[in-house]
Amino acid sequence: MLFDDYFSLNAVVWLFLAAFMIHDFEEIIFVEPWMNRNYERLRPLIPGPGQKLFKDMSNVKSSQFAVAVFVEFILFVPVTYLAAEREIWALFIGFNALLFVHVFTHLGQSILLRSYTPGVVTAVAISLPYSVYLFYRLLRDGAATWQDLLTYAPLGLLLLPVVLAGHKLGKKVVPD
Repeated sequence: MLFDDYFSLNAVVWLFLAAFMIHDFEEIIFVEPWMNRNYERLRPLIPGPGQKLFKDMSNVKSSQFAVAVFVEFILFVPVTYLAAEREIWALFIGFNALLFVHVFTHLGQSILLRSYTPGVVTAVAISLPYSVYLFYRLLRDGAATWQDLLTYAPLGLLLLPVVLAGHKLGKKVVPD
């Protein structure tokens, strides 16, 4: 592949932090103004089970969202270090599997709402190509097998309580 001769697997692994932050910068920057402009118009389009989450997100401040991103980032640094420097892959693969699936939640939201949604541009332009290339390199370089990817992918779900806790912390640290 085009980049294989230019980037070591180690470099590709460390690029996870950059891919994550670029994607989340888009969300941090646009979530508050986008919600302020679109909440009332889009609320009727949200299916019943998503109404509470959409309502909760309608009040989020960009600074509160940034706290949640910071909490995730703090977790991602040691997990990325363990993968890149110690070849301990389980959590790294799981978190990246969740990042990969997250791309499709952004696409689904934009399709459902027939609108730009915060994060969709970098999900498609950064997260998707990064995830595909990362998994390709893990397999090609022998750092992981398909069995490893399938076994470790569910570990990404461990991130969900961290995300929820980060959002709760954001509301406490930066009150409405």
